[in-house]
Amino acid sequence: MALVENVTTLQKSQDLLEAEGEKKTMIKKIMRQIQEEPLDSLSSSVRKQAMEILTQLSHTQPTLGMRERSELVNVCVHSVFSLPSVQAMQEKDEAKAETIQALYHQTLEALQTLLKALFIEDPTPAGLKSILEALGPWMNSGKAHERARAVNTNVSVLNHMLLTLPFFMPLGFPALGLLLGRLILHIGDPDEEIGCEALDGIIILYTILELQKRARDKEETNKKELYESNKHFLGPYNPVSPCQNILRVIEEFGDFLGPQQIKDLLLAALEGLKGSSEAPGKDSREMMQLASEVMLSSVLEWYRHRALEVIPEIMQGIYMQLSHIQEPRARQVALLPVSLLASSFMTEVVVALLMCPLPLNSNGAEMWRQLILCKPSCDVRDLLDLLLGSLKEKPVTKEGRASIVPLAAASGLCELLSVNSCMGRVRRIYPQLLLALLIQVHYHIGLNLPGCVAPPKDTKKGAQPSPFVPVRWVVKVVKTLLLRMGCSYETTFLEDQGGWELMEQVESHHRGVALLARAMVQYSCQELCRILYLLIPLLERGDEKHRITATAFFVELLQMEQVRRIPEEYSLGRMAEGLSHHDPIMKVLSIRGLVILARRSEKTAKVKALLPSMVKGLKNMDGMLVVEAVHNLKAVFKGRDQKLMDSAVYVEMLQILLPHFSDAREVVRSSCINLYGKVVQKLRAPRTQAMEEQLVSTLVPLLLTMQEGNSKVSQKCVKTLLRCSYFMAWELPKRAYSRKPWDNQQQTVAKICKCLVNTHRDSAFIFLSQSLEYAKNSRASLRKCSVMFIGSLVPCMESIMTEDRLNEVKAALDNLRHDPEASVCIYAAQVQDHILASCWQNSWLPHGNSWVCYSATTHRWSPSCENLPTSHQRRSWIMQALGSWKMSLKK
Repeated sequence: MALVENVTTLQKSQDLLEAEGEKKTMIKKIMRQIQEEPLDSLSSSVRKQAMEILTQLSHTQPTLGMRERSELVNVCVHSVFSLPSVQAMQEKDEAKAETIQALYHQTLEALQTLLKALFIEDPTPAGLKSILEALGPWMNSGKAHERARAVNTNVSVLNHMLLTLPFFMPLGFPALGLLLGRLILHIGDPDEEIGCEALDGIIILYTILELQKRARDKEETNKKELYESNKHFLGPYNPVSPCQNILRVIEEFGDFLGPQQIKDLLLAALEGLKGSSEAPGKDSREMMQLASEVMLSSVLEWYRHRALEVIPEIMQGIYMQLSHIQEPRARQVALLPVSLLASSFMTEVVVALLMCPLPLNSNGAEMWRQLILCKPSCDVRDLLDLLLGSLKEKPVTKEGRASIVPLAAASGLCELLSVNSCMGRVRRIYPQLLLALLIQVHYHIGLNLPGCVAPPKDTKKGAQPSPFVPVRWVVKVVKTLLLRMGCSYETTFLEDQGGWELMEQVESHHRGVALLARAMVQYSCQELCRILYLLIPLLERGDEKHRITATAFFVELLQMEQVRRIPEEYSLGRMAEGLSHHDPIMKVLSIRGLVILARRSEKTAKVKALLPSMVKGLKNMDGMLVVEAVHNLKAVFKGRDQKLMDSAVYVEMLQILLPHFSDAREVVRSSCINLYGKVVQKLRAPRTQAMEEQLVSTLVPLLLTMQEGNSKVSQKCVKTLLRCSYFMAWELPKRAYSRKPWDNQQQTVAKICKCLVNTHRDSAFIFLSQSLEYAKNSRASLRKCSVMFIGSLVPCMESIMTEDRLNEVKAALDNLRHDPEASVCIYAAQVQDHILASCWQNSWLPHGNSWVCYSATTHRWSPSCENLPTSHQRRSWIMQALGSWKMSLKK
């Protein structure tokens, strides 16, 4: 009763529609009614009557929009096609078997009538496409009755088009390739009735296309006669060998197939390879795979040249469909277009594959391997040359946009390296590939490619995918290349030394590359000579990253005996030019190259002559680079003849090392302090003024750094201070060499400061400036010990202190009283009190050209300078400064 009432409501609603003209609203209500019908049975005529009303509504105004029409078609098709087979519904209710069968045919007819009416409402390519798209997925169903309904409905719509001609579609038949491909595929359907009907649909489609062609040529044609002629021409259906029908259809449709139709045909063939949990048996699957294979191979054999402009879309389609094709034989068939197209258009196919999403999943990797593994395979040499060309591109375009081409080429190369038959060709261009990849590692440092994430297989179930780091992927390809070329020792060496991690960082990339080259020299890699001669012209090409990577590799190869054959301008000359390069890394690499060349007796004198230039090149350089360069220079300093070397070179090196004592990195501080002491050991008498001034300027940095609390650095400080004291014959207090903290040891600090000022009075202000600078250090331990040092140093300088320097000290301590570290604040306050007390206790007075101290206790202090004794009036500035300081403390 409820269903009858609903139908009656729909009929009344039609009258309401005509009265009020609310077509779209009414259609939505009817669609909801259809969706409410059960999908497992057909017990009433509600669906049929609802679609009949919709058919009547299609003749009214206004017409539906594209989105509304598509939604309507999908709802109706889904409601009918999802029903069980007629046989299953009859078995469920045997008493109503005849009624169910009659009602089903009436419902299906109502659906097909509605689709025809919708086409008449909008007889345009877009209108037809909205209908055909809804039927497409059902044609690939694993259930025979659903495929039968879809094919039958397609044929019904095509037949209606044929009967309603003449009409003319200026843009050609819409989605011709997909429709034709799906119908061709079902010629090989295991159900012979479906195969026969699919062929009939193709004959109708061919007749429509011919009629359109003749209409454009203004030829009159009898539809029925043309249809019968085509039926004889393309038929009859051969259930024993449906592939014969498929080949005949593809051959005869050639005149109507352009690039887009070829692409759609291929994609339709791939749809037939998808597996389904509800798919028919093994024999049926094999029949569908055979139909797809025949369709793919014949289309590409006869019309391959037409596919050139749509190769990227074909490759993308294959990539997407492979995710839904699991059966091994079906995957082989799906990959056929890759090798077939590559045999004629390898460049275009490779360019298309470079656009695959990164990192490559198993589908993308299989497509790359398909280029070589399956016949017809493309020329491996040409393929590798194409990839090498892509690897030489920058990953950032001139417009500043990121490009995935080099990374994609590296990924493709990685897959080809897994194919043993490629190895001979790979070895031919191995040096070029290795250097190109190393340069790409440098380019990809810090480069982010939006949308790239790790493949799902690399992540645990339920875990978020880890970010995809492009530079690590390129490094992985470098490792793979080395291993495939037999460089397992070199790869292990880099693993043990952390070389791969160095290579991935912008500040240490050149060290990682140099480590690889050093390993290849150490293990006598067979390809080094080819790499050496390849590198010589590369040193002057490309941008900075290109040159740094090439130079880092080249300088390590200077250890080879074959370097003697190279003209000096390409070895010694090139390295000497690098000393004046604007990039600090290039300077360090040049120093490394010269040090290696100095091992050869014929080059030693020339390299030593360049030593002053090498040392000067280290000025204003990052601490890590300085450490790296000086470690290399130590080799040049060795030998007895170095005792006679100009001391200015040593002094200059000490000047370069000293600023790095306060570097934030422990390894830099420790190395520079240690190297400083070793250079001091090289100094020889007589002591020059430059030597003395340089070593005196080292006292405060060493004393303060010794107190930072780092045992490793402190040990280096003590050792270096002892070496300086030995050379300069200093007699410092014993506690100056102690690493014990200065906390509660103010007398010790005062004794050290008094010794420094008394011994090096001319350098007292240098000591003060250095301690004030260290008070700004980022490490709290250094700020604290600097404050303590200032508190003892300033009173020792009472006879030479100036107003400006005293104000500078005051300002520094004021800032430190607000330090984020509590201990620094406390010591800053205590030091202020200590200095103030010292100033009040010992009046600092200018007398002639010297300062005279008078006891503050012998005078009565007055706030007015005019009331002071004549001898004290000249000290008004110090009184004002002290008064101001005292007031600030009270605040």
